[in-house]
Amino acid sequence: MASIIGKFGVTSGKSFKLENYRTDDPGSMEKKEALADLADFQTELKEYQERLYAENSQSLLIILQAMDAAGKDSAIEHVMSGVNPQGCQVFSFKQPTSNDYEHDFLWRHYKALPERGRIGIHNRSHYEYVLVCKVHPEFNLSERIPGYRNVSDFDDHFWEDRYESIRQFEAHLHRNGTKIIKFFLHVSKEEQKKRFLDRIEDKYKNWKFSASDVEERSHWAEYMNAYEDAIAATATPASPWYIIPADKKWFARYAVGKIIVETLAKMEPEFPKLPEDQKNKLKTYRQKLTKE
Repeated sequence: MASIIGKFGVTSGKSFKLENYRTDDPGSMEKKEALADLADFQTELKEYQERLYAENSQSLLIILQAMDAAGKDSAIEHVMSGVNPQGCQVFSFKQPTSNDYEHDFLWRHYKALPERGRIGIHNRSHYEYVLVCKVHPEFNLSERIPGYRNVSDFDDHFWEDRYESIRQFEAHLHRNGTKIIKFFLHVSKEEQKKRFLDRIEDKYKNWKFSASDVEERSHWAEYMNAYEDAIAATATPASPWYIIPADKKWFARYAVGKIIVETLAKMEPEFPKLPEDQKNKLKTYRQKLTKE
């Protein structure tokens, strides 16, 4: 378990380069073994979730970022299968609404944070504002930020300010009991192409296909640069990134599940312990119930 975290984890951006991470890297693991382990992780995950919910003090925020068709939805489905819905909140962020644009870029994401005792999953997140908005800076104009009226105004200083806002936001959450782990499902351009073709050819997957996804492929290099910059600027020991090889979906699910369970283990959530006087009262209640 520690080897997965050590191999794919990024806690500092000083020497981070995306090119150093492969999109297909299951090591010696076989699919059958990974699926068996994933079932075990789900059992552990359910137990940790119950402890987290009962403790009602900490929370876990899981962020999933990726290019289209990398497997974010299926990772959520398979890894979180069996988790009690009461203790898990999933938000999938789409294009901001007009109301979202009446506030700062973190506003809608702050509203979606998990409550104490819960696990929150953000399928796409506040990082879209330094990813898709960096590739398409014209989107930033909708925010009506003072001093930024033209696309050319979004210079290096603007992006550094964005990264700093994100770092401060995540540091604040960490100080107040929300542990953040961030996953980049690293899929190759060739594998994405195969999955797009599969969506076209399989009538039951046609609904997943979007022409805009294909158009975005022409910006692949720009997106990779944006991801590299964002990860390097925001990876910290408290809020690490994990670069997950995603060409094999089964391995991506395995790695994500393993890291989530290990993170929860380090958080050490515990069931509340009753004071001695309340424990003694339980004996009285037990006697009363057994006499009925």
